[in-house]
Amino acid sequence: MNIFTGSFKEIEQALNYSTLKQKTISNNIANADTPNYKAKEVSFKRAFEEAQAGGLSAYRTNERHLVFKSENSSPAVMSRNVSFNQNGNSVDIDKEMSDLATNQIYYNALVDRMSGKFNTLTSVIKGGR
Repeated sequence: MNIFTGSFKEIEQALNYSTLKQKTISNNIANADTPNYKAKEVSFKRAFEEAQAGGLSAYRTNERHLVFKSENSSPAVMSRNVSFNQNGNSVDIDKEMSDLATNQIYYNALVDRMSGKFNTLTSVIKGGR
């Protein structure tokens, strides 16, 4: 019996995504005044679409299974190709700070959900006491 099924793995992957996004946003903020620095962004959706366009397929054990399910899709860090400043820098500090706050709320919600899962397991182990 595997008690750490689906949802734990999904929450862990979401936490990894949020951590990568936090690092990327922090790098952008740190390089806000660096000439010719191109801001980076984390895009799971874009990486997933590129993988699908490349003809990614999955092994199916039954014809009734869904056609596509990939465990290897992961977020990708990509550069933005726009320039906001005269020195060639593409960091918009207001956007980065907004993204930082949004990502922090997302991360805190994931941690709260994971904590709830572990509290449920603790309650079950203790017999509901």
